[in-house]
Amino acid sequence: MSSIQTKTTSSVWEKVRRHFGSVVKPSQLHAEWQPWEKHLFRFFFLFLSLLILPIDLKIYRDFFAIDWAHLHFHDLFRLSRYQNQFIPAENLPQWGIGQFANWTIALVLALGGAVVWGRLDTNQKEYTVLYYWLRVMVRYRLAFVLITYGFIKVFPLQMPYPSLSNLFTNYGDFFAWKIYFQTVGIAPKYQSFLGFVEILAAFLLFNRRTTTFGVGLIFGFIGNVAVVNGLYDVGEQVLSNFIVLLAAFLLANDVPRLYRLLIQEGPTYANKIIPDFSDKVLRNLRFGLRGAFLLFVFLFAYKTFENYTTDPYKIPHTPGLSNAFGYYRVKEFILNNKTIPYSKTDPNRWQDVIFEKWSTLTIKSNQPVKIDFTSAEAVHEKDIDRNYELAGHAGRHYFYYEADTINHTLYLQNKNRNHRSEKLFLTYQRPNPNTLVLAGINEKQDSIRVVLEKINKKYMLFEGRRKPVKI
Repeated sequence: MSSIQTKTTSSVWEKVRRHFGSVVKPSQLHAEWQPWEKHLFRFFFLFLSLLILPIDLKIYRDFFAIDWAHLHFHDLFRLSRYQNQFIPAENLPQWGIGQFANWTIALVLALGGAVVWGRLDTNQKEYTVLYYWLRVMVRYRLAFVLITYGFIKVFPLQMPYPSLSNLFTNYGDFFAWKIYFQTVGIAPKYQSFLGFVEILAAFLLFNRRTTTFGVGLIFGFIGNVAVVNGLYDVGEQVLSNFIVLLAAFLLANDVPRLYRLLIQEGPTYANKIIPDFSDKVLRNLRFGLRGAFLLFVFLFAYKTFENYTTDPYKIPHTPGLSNAFGYYRVKEFILNNKTIPYSKTDPNRWQDVIFEKWSTLTIKSNQPVKIDFTSAEAVHEKDIDRNYELAGHAGRHYFYYEADTINHTLYLQNKNRNHRSEKLFLTYQRPNPNTLVLAGINEKQDSIRVVLEKINKKYMLFEGRRKPVKI
């Protein structure tokens, strides 16, 4: 019985070796690894496999839950950035070292697995072929996530142009991540260039011969992004560090050669592994992986462009009140038939009002704002739930509104999830093109009458001194 099992096992391994073996220069093929190299490889093979391979059932539930007939770019985006979750994401903190709890579990499992593997595989001299396939897995995983982040920057969706309300918010009221996003957002062409760099790096990783160049671009660009995520509290520290981790693993293979070439200025030889794709199974696997990658690229590019041109996911899509866009000074404010003079301390008195180009109205007052702490990366169908414009800062109250242009009424509801119960029912009149008169009931069921005077302010950011600013 034992001999039969041994023969069967040997046959299985022979098939695996035949299909997934590599042809390497004979002088370099089976050079024995140092013990520490084998220990390190076993750990990283298990650790990276636990982070990359789709062993979490949730990713399959997400995949089959997609409405492929009405595919949204964010369905693919969510899949590309997904990582295995030993602990559900909702149970992890949004900031801090606690975000890396799943990594910690994977690390412990990998350490234990590497010890067991070493005890069971004492006769193995090297893992050259397995190392090659691990690098293939890392390259493709890295390329997929870079493609998605690249295209949402090429079509500047990730960091939209600052809204007028944001421009009238005090600098000190912004969280650090919102300052960073708006700093990049005011230069859409620069954001598109950053996206192009990520896409270029992904395609360099797509080819084995250009992997080193792709990794170099990642460290120059994504390494900076990882630092930004940490210092600006963007909330994507795990993913950005995941990208850097994979890039560092790929670079480790080239460090000795780069050192000999750039530091010692000595002769440097090309990669040792030359794969042989003459085997039919291996050749079909290669074509399948490449075809799936290119299909994903074209599909994601198309859906991202479609979202950018028809309905940018972070900006409300319902148009605002006609000819209302702009900044308004509150000329008169009457609360329960009592006129309240201008005040920066009165919690009820409005100081100024801004109508956006879309269905958002913002009010500056001294009434406290409970900050929306989300990073606003989620996609929402309803305008009232699209919270990018108000997430990460205080200072203004953001209201979604529906306008009845026949009866001249406005229904307003606070967009902030912490103040969603605040609703206003107002009528509006336009005595002249620069004046809006609002009257009705506020969120406290008090009667109000507000006279708004539009200020035709010139914005340096939009117009410059002689022509629009270019950054």
